[in-house]
Amino acid sequence: MVRHLALLGCLSMVVPSTFVQAQRAIEAPLTKDGIPTFKIDLGGAQDGSLAGACDQQISSHTDADFSGGSFVLQAGFAEQEMAAASYVLPEDVWPIRIDLFEVIVGTQGANTSTTTEWTVIFYEGTPESGIPIFQFSSDGELLPHIVLPPGTGLINVQLTVDPNDPKQIFLENNGSSTFSVAFRIDKHNSQTQNPCLVGPPTCCNAFPSTDSSGLDMPSENWLFAVDCGIFGCASGWTPFSQLPSICRPSGDWVMRASWTPTNCSDQTGSCCLSDGTCANNTLESDCESVGGTYGGPGTVCDGGVCDPDDGDVPCCFEATSGCIELSRENCLAAGGSPGAPGVSCSEQICFPSGAVCLPDGSCLNGLTPEDAAALGGVFVGDGTTCLDVFCPQPVGSCCFATGFCLELTESECAQVGATWGGIDSNCDDLDENGTADVCEATGDSGDINGDGFINGTDLALLLSAWGTADSDADIDGNGVVNGGDLTVLLSGWTG
Repeated sequence: MVRHLALLGCLSMVVPSTFVQAQRAIEAPLTKDGIPTFKIDLGGAQDGSLAGACDQQISSHTDADFSGGSFVLQAGFAEQEMAAASYVLPEDVWPIRIDLFEVIVGTQGANTSTTTEWTVIFYEGTPESGIPIFQFSSDGELLPHIVLPPGTGLINVQLTVDPNDPKQIFLENNGSSTFSVAFRIDKHNSQTQNPCLVGPPTCCNAFPSTDSSGLDMPSENWLFAVDCGIFGCASGWTPFSQLPSICRPSGDWVMRASWTPTNCSDQTGSCCLSDGTCANNTLESDCESVGGTYGGPGTVCDGGVCDPDDGDVPCCFEATSGCIELSRENCLAAGGSPGAPGVSCSEQICFPSGAVCLPDGSCLNGLTPEDAAALGGVFVGDGTTCLDVFCPQPVGSCCFATGFCLELTESECAQVGATWGGIDSNCDDLDENGTADVCEATGDSGDINGDGFINGTDLALLLSAWGTADSDADIDGNGVVNGGDLTVLLSGWTG
């Protein structure tokens, strides 16, 4: 459910005329140094706090300098239209806390002061298929409208949440590892009666901007266009990659989001090892798996060795597996293996060995944590055996006869009669044709629609794509649908 804060009253959507001229992108380039900031405190939205000290991250598709430079105003931008960007994050950082959202808005040659009413929406997922979680709209009081003086100017609109506020904006991973932010103009200063016929005039309105260096991320920049009928741009949400050239902005939206992860497990630091040496850039889990002492996120070793004056440490002797507490220096001199500072012999496990789960799902007995690390496996614990543990089985792509794909274990895939792609294979659809890449035909099948038969339906699909580069109908993979593909299809005809 969308959570509304300081929302405006309902605004009617633009109703297009039955007969309209073609919508098109109207771009107004400008260069401006010393862009001022307009900071707006959104206030909190959700109870919660971060566990641990995580470093703030920034997601953006633009290379524009938010303090000044060259920009392109999208002057065809109408009321109720939205600019958005989606960002894909690592799976292990979620949930995330939104700290700051920035967007550059400007005017060119305005002959009057402009007031722009706006809304910002945060999505879990893409704006097209995801869920709007938080929505903030200007009301002229708690959340001020954007006001620019006459002339040509830009402003960096910064929407922030005080990190000390007990209420924060948290976003969860909806399964896509993606979040999106959209900026909507709810009401221009002076829009024409029908923006499908005449774009909002630059004399008296402000617009969002794109960068001047070209479009780098067409699939992750989005436009929500008003409905101008068959002669207009595609209405609703469309990625730039699917917009016709007359509707597509020439650059990436100048917006960015600063966020903080709640999971800092991927942060590295120093690791003091039992032999007195110190390793940098070590994950806490890796350090602990070899019996080391983790120094904390961002810490570094002092000269490559641990401080020898940390007091007594547990000292293990291999001949007896016994332990006494000695200084690190004396332990090494006596031929022992020193443990970590701050640990007593009662807490120390000398020379641990046990079961290790390997990446392929198999298990080996009697290995040490060092052995496990060398094999890329997971040390289960001292004294464990493979009879005591169940090692997780690896998953991979599982292709069904219909072309559908799920990531399953090999045994699960076999139970449903599908084809397993192997360890670490996945169901990614990088060419975005609706079928997982690993499940696509390799050039020896004419079953274009994936129903398990090669018949008249497939022939009709091939003929309808004749002469194009349609990837589904290009059976022989030569880049064009032609007689070669027809030959392959007919040779495999099943009826």
